[in-house]
Amino acid sequence: MGKILIIARREMAGYFLSPMAYVVGALYMLASALWFFHKLFIQGNEASLRPLFEAMAYIMVPAVPLLTMKQVSEEYRSGTIETLLTAPVTDAQIILGKFLGVMVFYLALLAGTGAFLVLMILYGQPDAVVAAMGYLGMVLLGAAFVAVGIFTSTLTAYQLVAAISAGAILAAFAVVMQLIVAFGPDPWNYLAARLNAMTYFKDFARGVFDTRGVIFFLSAAALFLFLSVKTLESRRWR
Repeated sequence: MGKILIIARREMAGYFLSPMAYVVGALYMLASALWFFHKLFIQGNEASLRPLFEAMAYIMVPAVPLLTMKQVSEEYRSGTIETLLTAPVTDAQIILGKFLGVMVFYLALLAGTGAFLVLMILYGQPDAVVAAMGYLGMVLLGAAFVAVGIFTSTLTAYQLVAAISAGAILAAFAVVMQLIVAFGPDPWNYLAARLNAMTYFKDFARGVFDTRGVIFFLSAAALFLFLSVKTLESRRWR
């Protein structure tokens, strides 16, 4: 665990000192703020955070790949991956350390959106359960999305390719599946509903704790982290 935390601290330092991370974070906050003030924070509207959570979830589809694209790709490009692979750490420790590093930055970014909650409390009466479940859903969804981004970063030395690949996978599970559910024939729409990340997330956004959503997001995160470890392991044998 100590080695994982050392790697995580290294990644966290890279994020909090990286202009790119701040640019992505600022764009994420800006997009969320525009949605909040244009669609929700209007006199006479219901004091509900549900639409904001759903908007934030969709904004993550392009934002998370930009945050994770350098995780392993940069190691490949700079040649530091060889040093990392010969260090006394396992591939699983490397991946978990990088995952935790990204998640800390993501949680800090998510905490910034608490300003919207404060404004809703000051000027309305938002449902506390919806707020709590919405943020829990954002954490679970973020973990799954970050794991996908790290996986695609292990596949290539090109950060842009990693970002585009991650974005395509996330769009498939967040947007394409939803379109298949709405317009696809049986049994494809039924299958797509089970693979649609937003189906599970929207339950949290409504204030509902759904164990199926917890299992889905944690399983997705575990699967893509496992694939990341196996991809990194294959690098040792090249």
